Amino acid sequence: MGISPRTSSETPESQPGSATGQVDRPARKMAGEVVISVRGLRMAYGDFEAVRGIDLEIRHGEIFAFLGPNGAGKTTTVEILEGYRARSAGDVSVLGEDPGRADRDWRARVGVVLQESQVEPELTVRECLQLYAGYYPSPRAVDETIALVELAEKADARCGHLSGGQQRRVDVALALIGDPDLVFLDEPTTGFDPSARRAAWEVIEGLRRLGKTIFLTTHYMEEAEYLADRIAVLAVGQIVSEGTPQTLGGRDRGGSEIRFALPTGTERAQLPDGLGPNTEHAGRQVLVRTAEPVRALHVLSEWALAHGYRLDDISVGRPTLEEIYLRLTGAQQ
Repeated sequence: MGISPRTSSETPESQPGSATGQVDRPARKMAGEVVISVRGLRMAYGDFEAVRGIDLEIRHGEIFAFLGPNGAGKTTTVEILEGYRARSAGDVSVLGEDPGRADRDWRARVGVVLQESQVEPELTVRECLQLYAGYYPSPRAVDETIALVELAEKADARCGHLSGGQQRRVDVALALIGDPDLVFLDEPTTGFDPSARRAAWEVIEGLRRLGKTIFLTTHYMEEAEYLADRIAVLAVGQIVSEGTPQTLGGRDRGGSEIRFALPTGTERAQLPDGLGPNTEHAGRQVLVRTAEPVRALHVLSEWALAHGYRLDDISVGRPTLEEIYLRLTGAQQ
């Protein structure tokens, strides 16, 4: 991960101001305003069309998750939105500008956290942020940004001595030092252990509280469910579903699922009648899909109580977001 505030030819001295100077900036987006608008986006590489007519609308303050398998067109779409790739067709507006023609002032309002990057290992965290702050007309205060990503205790540690999770926090800090309105997060927690991933989520939640708009790409369904206000799923260059984590792909209308393991000493044939026709088995695991979970649970519990069986691991819920995602992208897996 990392940040690309401008091209290498644009030095701090060429900016219209300094790290501490006051420069007029475009008005901040207000809640509810459209930050990203995409209509009919297409991108072709020769005869291969990687993106096939995408429509998107993302509003100020949202955390928007953009999901899809490798090769779906996700990276191409994000690079177009960031202004690093020209499109073949379609209308795109990001922060009120066409990213393909945007200038340095526009780029100063966009933070980018890449999936992989290398910060300057010999610089301390504070020195690294001071260096990058000089690239922007109106940066955030360095110590304030360090505190935001919870690295105050490591402010004077060299970046090359940080753990992977701490280096990732530096990446987020670099994306925030320019005080952007919009932040692109590309697989921000890849390679994290569960504890580090949860800590990173708290940092991202903090960006929401700052009023930032977040465009998130991730392969972790739990991450998307925890963070995202809305999700779009891309497959074979097209958006196949869009909604909240609760409604994506008809998740809220798909009925309930009851899962349990066959009690010790029992076989499938001994299960009670009345669980419904949508009962599946995988080894000793049983899955009942039903629109009437109370009735099915009643049948199952009566059977277990009558025979003294234990159902210690029984669970009831909607299809998981991962199951919905796999169904939506099945043709491309």
